[in-house]
Amino acid sequence: MLGHNLGAIRQDGTIVPVEGEQSRPDESGHAAMAIGEFYRATGESVLKSPQGQSFDLVDLAARCVTAQAFSGEENENGLAYAALGLLAFGPAKDRNLVWERLLDPTREALDRRLLMRTDHDELAADPANQCYDHFQSFNVAKSVARFSLGLSKKDETGRLLDRFVERVNENSSAGFMDDAPKMGIGGMFDISGVMALVFMRQCIQLHANMHLRERKLPSLRTVADKYLRLLPDMVRSDGLGWAYGRKVGAYGQMHLISLVLQAMRDGWIGADQRDLYNDILRRLFQFFFMTYLDQEHGYLVVRDGERETNPTHTSRVADYDGARYLCQWARLARSIGGNLGGAPVAPRSGGRYVIFDKANRKEQGLFLYQDSESGLHVQLPLVGGGEKDSSDYLAFPHCPGLFDWPVNRYLPVMLPELKFANATVIPSFYGKKCVTGMGLRKSIYFRFEQPDLISVDQKIVPDLGNCKVEWKFQGRSVRSEFTFMVKTTTTLESLRYVLPIAAPHSRYRLGTTFALGAEGHRCSIEKDDFQCVWKNPEVVSEEPLFKTCYGKIHYLQVYAREHPLVMRPGQQYKLIINYDPDIVFAGE
Repeated sequence: MLGHNLGAIRQDGTIVPVEGEQSRPDESGHAAMAIGEFYRATGESVLKSPQGQSFDLVDLAARCVTAQAFSGEENENGLAYAALGLLAFGPAKDRNLVWERLLDPTREALDRRLLMRTDHDELAADPANQCYDHFQSFNVAKSVARFSLGLSKKDETGRLLDRFVERVNENSSAGFMDDAPKMGIGGMFDISGVMALVFMRQCIQLHANMHLRERKLPSLRTVADKYLRLLPDMVRSDGLGWAYGRKVGAYGQMHLISLVLQAMRDGWIGADQRDLYNDILRRLFQFFFMTYLDQEHGYLVVRDGERETNPTHTSRVADYDGARYLCQWARLARSIGGNLGGAPVAPRSGGRYVIFDKANRKEQGLFLYQDSESGLHVQLPLVGGGEKDSSDYLAFPHCPGLFDWPVNRYLPVMLPELKFANATVIPSFYGKKCVTGMGLRKSIYFRFEQPDLISVDQKIVPDLGNCKVEWKFQGRSVRSEFTFMVKTTTTLESLRYVLPIAAPHSRYRLGTTFALGAEGHRCSIEKDDFQCVWKNPEVVSEEPLFKTCYGKIHYLQVYAREHPLVMRPGQQYKLIINYDPDIVFAGE
């Protein structure tokens, strides 16, 4: 993977993009860290590519670190990665191969920039700033590098780690990381929390003071344990891991694999749970290896004619991060010892609701359901989305291959979108009175209310109306019920409900990955007080904007009302839709 991408590093340390893509200013930092991790894992300072070309890794790392040191000060992501890449070549500057090759202006720039600390929580209060809470981990990396390299006698790492944990507890009653507490309605609980934990754990592993690592690991563990306990009910039988929110796909696999391996190395997974997490790890890695890795050429396929990913994940960044993670996993595996042997753990049926945050203003969490007989396994998030124009955080059952959604664009997937004169609302992002339980014939339900409707821009719309939502699961059958009421006589201008039909990647997929059979979703309307109609299916197979992180969307089925409806107070308006998906294996 490195051999295919090291040749893209220019003389000045910037990166040549893959054809059809644009380079990002933080790519040099990702490249430096990948090179550093390879050096840590192998001890080799020269790499020969599959084409027979020899690369001086120390020289390339020095170039990348130099480029990142002089990039814009807003590119803290790249600087943090470059700092860890630099540390990987030695714990002190007088014994660091890369530091020796840096020119004095570069050393001075690094000294100055590694000193800078940004309180991203304060910056996020300004809507103009796209700041996320996981950016705190970049401050940790800069602090570790500055102290370990001897550029400062004052170590701020412990204080920064404490601040991270404090912010987690401030923004979540259950101890999960809210990545965007100041954006929209807040409560963007996604895989960024796992990413931040994995990154910070790697930071303190490289810290020159090993005693700090021992002191701060317990506080990090309190947060990491929350995510580790999600995995038995989150990881699908075919190995698909985190399946909602931005930056899933290949990264949804890589971050979770790293979290489990780090937890095993640190002894956070007890002997009685070892077989369970070994099985989870085996499935996560197999899905990553078969779904995203071109085994013939040795690079990650995160973007092609059938799939897409987050704009921040260029093909270069993905390959550098993939190489970095593979090296990290190799080192962790050697440290852990043993093997992944043992009988697979049988999947279980059931559902549970995981609370992320419960407060007077809002309740947010994640409903997980799986049926061992049919294989249906959904993740239904009730969380904030932070960014606009995204389907990734909407409150529908996320299940790639069966219930899909487009990446990097918004559609009201499996949810009614109601357009009024002053607002367009959708039953997502937050709830109140969230409950789950068992109904008739062993069905499992998840219910929540919205005392005030919320717009697609994630703003509460006061004095308009309210909504009640119920999702019911029984075997492979899914029933959704939406009940709307208005507070005064109001005109509904239109309603839209979209059901995408997609398929896993035609080449990069497991044979055991779930897909829709010939009969599709077998969708039926049980009750519709809005009197919508199905429009002709929209064919989008050739549209480049209709892709998922896993495969291509081929059709959009739209259920809509396109003329006004006068809604009256005191009257309930229901929409009940049932699904009985025809579930098959992608390899069939």
